[in-house]
Amino acid sequence: MNYAIIAAGEGSRLAKGGFKLPKPMVSLNGEMLIDRLIGIFMRNNAEKIMIIIREESTSLEAHLSELSLTLPIEVVKKSTPSSLHSVYELLKTDPNLDSVCLTTTDTVFKEEEFKAFITEFENNPDREGQMAVTSFIDDESPLFVTVDEDQMITAFTDVNSTETLFVSGGIYCFREKAIRNVKQAMENGLSRMRNFQRQLLDNGVKLRAYPFSKIVDVDHVSDIRTAELFLRPEEMV
Repeated sequence: MNYAIIAAGEGSRLAKGGFKLPKPMVSLNGEMLIDRLIGIFMRNNAEKIMIIIREESTSLEAHLSELSLTLPIEVVKKSTPSSLHSVYELLKTDPNLDSVCLTTTDTVFKEEEFKAFITEFENNPDREGQMAVTSFIDDESPLFVTVDEDQMITAFTDVNSTETLFVSGGIYCFREKAIRNVKQAMENGLSRMRNFQRQLLDNGVKLRAYPFSKIVDVDHVSDIRTAELFLRPEEMV
């Protein structure tokens, strides 16, 4: 499996709370967000890991260069205006990429649920796209997801409704048809992942929702404690 990590955000809300390092270097129970993701990916059949970081993130670049891993990491240094632009910059480094699982660096989930998510995608090679969803709303501006009885995504909306069961969890598995849409999104002037997801549906890309029990976003300093408690074994909580 090819993996990609969007780690090029400014982390401005964390900085306002006193955290001065790049967001990927936030530690949860003694482990950095970026290290945690890399470790999970390597334990789940990683063939390649691509990471995009801000050009100004010299401390993060140094940290990544010092990691001792059995798998090389491809780092793209580019400050981008949005997560969608980051996805474009990442994926264009490999024009022959036929599948990828990508996530933002601040998305915190249970590893056992992620393993089941990846296994489901790998066991269904005809699946064009698969996205993590959750009924737990943690984001300040959630993207609501409507699904049909077969868990196929039928709509993405900014407003909740009686038909909405989930919100987007920020973990995406794409194959070639979905990947090709990234370039089109750039040509159409799109700038947000949520608008890209809507474009996928408009272009007939079939996306299956995969429910996670809970996914936590680390946007504020207060979210660090929330995420740490979420990751601790139940007997320790």
